[in-house]
Amino acid sequence: MAYNRNGDYGQPASNHPIGFEMTSVESDRTPPIGFENGDDAPPAPIDDAAPEEGFTGGTPMHPEGLQPGDLPDKNVYKDPVEEGSLGRLISEKGYGYGSHNVHTEDRQEQLFFNDNKRHIDYVLAFDDTEPRKAQKRERFFLSLREEGLEIEIEDKAESRNGRVYFVKVHAPWEVCTRYAELMNMKMPIKHNEIARDVEEEACLPKLPNPFEYDREYLPEEPNYFTCAFNRERANQYIIENQDTFFSPSQRSRMVYEVMVRARYDDKEKLRFGIIRLMENDCFTAAYPLHEGSYNTEHSMLTHGAENERKLLYELWARPKNWYKEQPLDLIRKYFGEKVGIYFAWLGFYTVWLVPASIVGIICFLYGACTMYSNVPSNEICESGGIGATVMCPLCDSRCPYWTLDSSCFYSRLTYLFDNPATVFFSIFMSLWGTLFLEFWKRRQHVVAWDWDVLEFEQEQESPRPQYIAEAKNERKNPITQLMEPYIPFWSKLTRVTTSITTILFMLCVVLAAIFGVIVYRIVVVSVLYKSDVDLVRSNAKITTTMTAALLNLIIIITLSRVYRWIAIWLTNIECPRTQSDYEDSFTFKMFLFQFVNFYSSLIYVAFFKGRFVPSPATEQRQKYTTEQCDPAGCLIELCIQLGIIMVGKQILNNFMELGMPFLMNFIRKQRGKQKTADGQTGSARWEQDYILTDKPPLSLFDEYLEMVIQFGFVTLFVAAFPLAPLFALLNNVIEIRVDAFKYVTQFRRPLAIRAQDIGAWYGILKALSVLAVISNAFVIAYTSDFIPRLVHIYAYSSDETVSGYIDASLSYFDVNDFPPEAAPDVGLTSNQRFENTTICRYRGYNYPPEAADKYEYSIKHWHIVAAQVMFVVVFEHLVFFLTSWIAVLVPDEPRAIKHQMLREKFLAKEALYNAELEKTKKNRLQHDDDKEEEADAAG
Repeated sequence: MAYNRNGDYGQPASNHPIGFEMTSVESDRTPPIGFENGDDAPPAPIDDAAPEEGFTGGTPMHPEGLQPGDLPDKNVYKDPVEEGSLGRLISEKGYGYGSHNVHTEDRQEQLFFNDNKRHIDYVLAFDDTEPRKAQKRERFFLSLREEGLEIEIEDKAESRNGRVYFVKVHAPWEVCTRYAELMNMKMPIKHNEIARDVEEEACLPKLPNPFEYDREYLPEEPNYFTCAFNRERANQYIIENQDTFFSPSQRSRMVYEVMVRARYDDKEKLRFGIIRLMENDCFTAAYPLHEGSYNTEHSMLTHGAENERKLLYELWARPKNWYKEQPLDLIRKYFGEKVGIYFAWLGFYTVWLVPASIVGIICFLYGACTMYSNVPSNEICESGGIGATVMCPLCDSRCPYWTLDSSCFYSRLTYLFDNPATVFFSIFMSLWGTLFLEFWKRRQHVVAWDWDVLEFEQEQESPRPQYIAEAKNERKNPITQLMEPYIPFWSKLTRVTTSITTILFMLCVVLAAIFGVIVYRIVVVSVLYKSDVDLVRSNAKITTTMTAALLNLIIIITLSRVYRWIAIWLTNIECPRTQSDYEDSFTFKMFLFQFVNFYSSLIYVAFFKGRFVPSPATEQRQKYTTEQCDPAGCLIELCIQLGIIMVGKQILNNFMELGMPFLMNFIRKQRGKQKTADGQTGSARWEQDYILTDKPPLSLFDEYLEMVIQFGFVTLFVAAFPLAPLFALLNNVIEIRVDAFKYVTQFRRPLAIRAQDIGAWYGILKALSVLAVISNAFVIAYTSDFIPRLVHIYAYSSDETVSGYIDASLSYFDVNDFPPEAAPDVGLTSNQRFENTTICRYRGYNYPPEAADKYEYSIKHWHIVAAQVMFVVVFEHLVFFLTSWIAVLVPDEPRAIKHQMLREKFLAKEALYNAELEKTKKNRLQHDDDKEEEADAAG
């Protein structure tokens, strides 16, 4: 972060771009190498004398400032083009104006100003000629010009609809070098010979890889050691061509840094930046250009890739490449490190889902193959044996008695997921989650090093302009010893308290909605059970389960949209210092809400459903009896709930991600279908990009959130649904190509934002992997019948087999003990065959009616509870011990990367030493020359 010439951090003069003010040290520098002569030299030191009346303040490019006559007349409120105001600004101040002589077909792929020399680094668009907005734009253009940017404006007559002006922005070499230094951009200084040596030392030849993209079209880029750019040592960098030294994504990022801090009003402190101008509708769009069309008429086989966008489409976005690796370096080069790291993580996660899916399929197939040899299921389905047992009604009064064999289908279906392989799969997935995160941390380190963002957040990230404008106080930075803006603790405490209070209120709203779904289940199942139609009564439970899951999905999606707006508002109130802090704060808020939103209903079914009804005679039965689990267990209901929410969310998200941008782009194209002034139907490159969908500022957050919620489904409740990793894998294979197609074809090119990792998401994933161990331990112990079966086998079975388990898991109830208002209606047709019933059975371990403590929990119940607690403790300690060892054994950074980091630091020091040595030699020679001149003069 730079400082102004008075040493005041973030308190700029009226024309300074916020946050990039010149320091007195900067202004006193000697001209850097390569800038010694001519107009390209850096600005001279700023004179501290009192400014003239009307002086508007200097900038790094214009230290003398603008004179009063240079500013537009603020009292003229006219159409900026029709009335000539903007036209005068263009002609008098040197703005270029779009030529009408360039043929439309030639303009369709034009990436340069009309002189075909200056590259278009950014495009602004506006269609409003309201006087006050026009004045703000004029002042904003002047601020850009003061910083050295060059502008060319396309008249609205050149646009297809005749309403939109396009402003093309170019950053000259001197602006790029200045901002590369201010932004600490790392640029190449030497070829990386270590990477080449590592490849040559490989023991085995490289085997053919069917998943690798075609290297013929995209060869590997040269590998360089880099260091932060410095104009004084410009000759030590590998600069082959000034026009290509900075990539288009880097140039657009520099231009954006200027625009986000450029003032559009001299009076108000907060009136600066393209962001506020966009919010005020002074501009309708601001975006970098795509590098040509992705669907050119020529084939890559005959003509090669005509541009990087075409190459990305052919190698990455086309559906036929669904099994191919992603060209991550090209993605990073075109879209920036933040987007590149997201797709690197998504691809890594998808690959790791393959072994999890295979093991899950094996566990599912084991259950399918042994389904009909499972003794408890056979006992339930045996009509002449225990299957003929009369069961107590599932609701009061109108519900009939029923026989156990009617639960046969449920028991068969439950065994697919609740079988001996479930425990193994739960342990496997707990270890899988830890291994995935440890190896991703290692992979992330390699990617961050390769893309020069390893220490980006610690070294390079500057405060947000909104933070600088909001901060009213200053304090000395303990590291730089310079004054910097800050928000006091008490102000932060007030903001955070407001945020926490609102979050807690919204979480209560979510819990209230979940309670509403539970009430819905109780009411609907009671109504269905009281129906006179046998088909409705027999399917009452599964119908209620599925409709409640769909209702829960609708509530989840609705509340997510409401809370997103609230989370953005709260994060803006908190005013975090850097963009990374802003995104981390927003991420934690949204995930906390989404965690409760998505998982609360699953937690209820897994751990609470059916546990409020000790026996049919208790008072609680009259309220909660319809929320009992099937005699086969609650696991199948958990599976249905998880499957509907997970798969339904994936289908809806894929439609919204691809369908909505495609639909909006189609509508905009139809609205703009009219010929240009010269009769041609083609559009310029900047107008083709204008009709594309603008990528939302936090769109990557939505992508991460979707995948992290999915990670929770895959790990937290995998014991109930072993096929969850398979569905996640299939979704992610589609997700990668859908996102790729969307970024390449449907979205405007986003600003290439830098990032060194996946941010707060790693901590969230780590927390989920820990919770997954605990959750699966409780699901196996309390939701499935695994522990009760083991207790029966080793403590109560005479032959140590599972035979007789179903009979032992059902308690007896005397029908005469039903409360009068809850007694079954003997008038029901379905109850006529049970008119002589005196005893019915229910799920639970309670004393029989003839016991002294009738209907109380039996000693077997407490044996099972003790075994469940013991299993949870042993399971957690075993898995945590193994995962801790894995974390220790897997190093965070590969040895080869460590060596390259040390080599790069050495080269950076060597470059600094050589620069100082050259400067010393130059000064000594100058000193010797001065002495000789003095001696000659004295002689």
